[in-house]
Amino acid sequence: MSATDEQGRLTGTAIIRRGLSLSPAIKKGLGLTIALAILSTVGGSVIPILIQRTVDSGLGSGGDTRVGDIGGFLAIASVLIVITSGIGYWMRIRLFVASETGLAQMRVDAFRHVHDLSMLTQNSERRGVLVSRVTSDIDQVSQFLQFTGIQIVVSAGQIVVATLIMAYYSWQLTIVVLVCFLPLAISLRFFAERLSRAYDTVRRTVGEMLAVIAEPVVGASVVRAYAIEGRTQARVDDGIKGNLDANVKAQKLVAVTFASAGVAGGLANGGVILFGVVIGVAGGLSMGTVIAFAFLVGLFVGPVQTATQVITDAQNAIASWRRVIELLDTPADVVDPGAAGVPLPGGTLSARFEGVTFAYPDGPDVLKDITVEIAPRQRVAVVGETGSGKTTFAKLLTRLMDPTVGVVRLGDTDISAVSFDELRRHVLMVPQEGFLFDATLRANLLYGKQEATDAELDSVIRDLGLTDWFATLPHGLDSQVGQRGESLSAGERQLVALLRSALADPELIVLDEATSAVDPQTELRATRALDRLLEGRSSVTIAHRLSTAENADRVLVFEAGRLVEDGTHAQLVALDNGVYARLHASWVAQASLSAHHVAVDHS
Repeated sequence: MSATDEQGRLTGTAIIRRGLSLSPAIKKGLGLTIALAILSTVGGSVIPILIQRTVDSGLGSGGDTRVGDIGGFLAIASVLIVITSGIGYWMRIRLFVASETGLAQMRVDAFRHVHDLSMLTQNSERRGVLVSRVTSDIDQVSQFLQFTGIQIVVSAGQIVVATLIMAYYSWQLTIVVLVCFLPLAISLRFFAERLSRAYDTVRRTVGEMLAVIAEPVVGASVVRAYAIEGRTQARVDDGIKGNLDANVKAQKLVAVTFASAGVAGGLANGGVILFGVVIGVAGGLSMGTVIAFAFLVGLFVGPVQTATQVITDAQNAIASWRRVIELLDTPADVVDPGAAGVPLPGGTLSARFEGVTFAYPDGPDVLKDITVEIAPRQRVAVVGETGSGKTTFAKLLTRLMDPTVGVVRLGDTDISAVSFDELRRHVLMVPQEGFLFDATLRANLLYGKQEATDAELDSVIRDLGLTDWFATLPHGLDSQVGQRGESLSAGERQLVALLRSALADPELIVLDEATSAVDPQTELRATRALDRLLEGRSSVTIAHRLSTAENADRVLVFEAGRLVEDGTHAQLVALDNGVYARLHASWVAQASLSAHHVAVDHS
């Protein structure tokens, strides 16, 4: 049988096998857990037999009443119930620990894999969708394994044991029961396929709903600033309604299957009563046997009715498991060589692009045949219009993406042969918006160097000339920065990012220069701190300010994905009709206009 369905997806059975292989802790000791489930099932199935013996002994057959046997049968039944309950408790504890341990590892692996994916792959997925795969989808699998999964074992065991005992008592009544449930058994495959598709849609809409809810929560200030609460609410409402509609559609299928099981169960009970009385009147069955058979039918009908809910939960869990596995199977197109990686030499690094071209999937080249070398301890400014390729150049240099054609080297080493851990120790990218976590200033700085002491932190603050700013913080290193650093100003968040970078102490810094407006004092602090940070290091700065390009040792100018000019500020600004000369003139004009506005405001 093929492991995929007509849509090319893994089938439910294949998904479960693959999921268990990714979570070996779930399978550890699974045989004993299943054995306990079977014992629990067998113990429960013996009760109707004891009822039959008790009734026949108590009421007697042909006037022969054996009242003395009743106490013994009841004692045996009580002991079996206690033992069965104890076995069931042990079984569920084992299942809970195994499933949570296995799924915790899957959650860790999925989260780690998200960070192994390239920025290109991450940006193609909405954040809420990725988060839902690591959280709610795995929670759904956990619920299935801990509750529904064991119900499958118990229910299947009950059906098998009940059928065998019913056949022992009366093969005729057993056939009646099976015939009543035959149409339902045949239709379950039909319902399972449709439930699978329905719950695939449910899980997808959960991710989409989380995405549209998360975005306006994170961007609440933008929503308020532009008074777009109504439009934002409409998007959230659409996301919630999409999930509601998907759930309603799935539950309609569940209702049909559950109602079908109820109809089959009612027919089976009616058939047993009718034919049981007929056979009993003819002397073919004792009173105790008829009563026991009624209990056995309940033991058979109950699991079959439960099976409809089991199928529902199973398809929901399989849909969730499929989404997690699809995430784990998404190839990390920027592959970490790990332990097999090549170490980088100590000292300040040089960097070299050799015939590098980069294109996004199904898109045109955004960098075209770039060949350039950056010398050790050289400060390089990268300039160009929006969309010229300068940010892509920086991402390739820090291996957030790999080139489509060509090689990027650090020293003489192909950057793709360097492990991520080794690369991050030597090369650091400081993004335009330094992300801060909802923790203390100390905790955020320690992302630069986890084992750093407070003395080292104080030294870095002093070295970057930020002691006066640090003194303004209410609790020093214990100051809370808030979610995404919102307790600090935009300029202060940039200062924290520079401090974190200095603590990491890389040989090569790639900086996406921030353009956010800050007060003059903070800008002066940031400029002074940045100069000290870059001192003695190789650096590549995506320049948005005139002063950065003017003070660089070298300027690389990009236009339409090509490196069109390369030289010092003085050399490039002197070129007639040069790209850099044009950009520089534009910067000078903007700076003059800004200075004029400031003068007018002060007057």
